[in-house]
Amino acid sequence: MYQPTPVHHIAKALVSIMFYGGILCVGMLPWMSKYIIQYFGCSEEECRFITTVLIASGLCTVYILYNLKHMYRTLLGGNPFVEKNISCFRKMAVSCALISLIYLVKAFFMYSIATLVLVLMFAVGTLFCLTLKDIFKQAMFYKEEHDWTV
Repeated sequence: MYQPTPVHHIAKALVSIMFYGGILCVGMLPWMSKYIIQYFGCSEEECRFITTVLIASGLCTVYILYNLKHMYRTLLGGNPFVEKNISCFRKMAVSCALISLIYLVKAFFMYSIATLVLVLMFAVGTLFCLTLKDIFKQAMFYKEEHDWTV
C-alpha cells in the first residue's frame, strides 16, 4: 500500500504557502503602483501596463497552485490516478499557455530577455502538463482495467 513520505507533506505545505502568498501578492499589486514607478522608473501608463501583466499572470499562477493543492489531496489519499487530476493537469496547461501568451504580448511592448525566457518556460510548462495529463489518463485506464479483472 502507498505510504506518503514527509517530503509529500512538506511539498503540500509549500504549495499551500505559495498559494496564499500568491493571493496576497496579487491582491496588493494595485496599491503598489507608486513603488513600481519608483523601482522601474517608468511613467504611469507603463506602470498600469506592468501592473496589468503582473495581475493577469499572478492570477494564472495562483490558479495553477490551486490545482496543485487539489492534486496533493488525492496523492496523499493514496489514489492519484483519478479523473479529477487529469482535469487539473488540463487546467494547469491552459493557465501556463495564458501566462506564455501574456508575456508574449508584453514582449511586443516592453522587450527583455527575461520576458522571452518566461514565454519559453511557460510554453514548455504547457507541454509538460499536457504530457502528464495523457500519462495520468493512460494510468487511470490501466488501473480501471486491472480493478475489473481482479
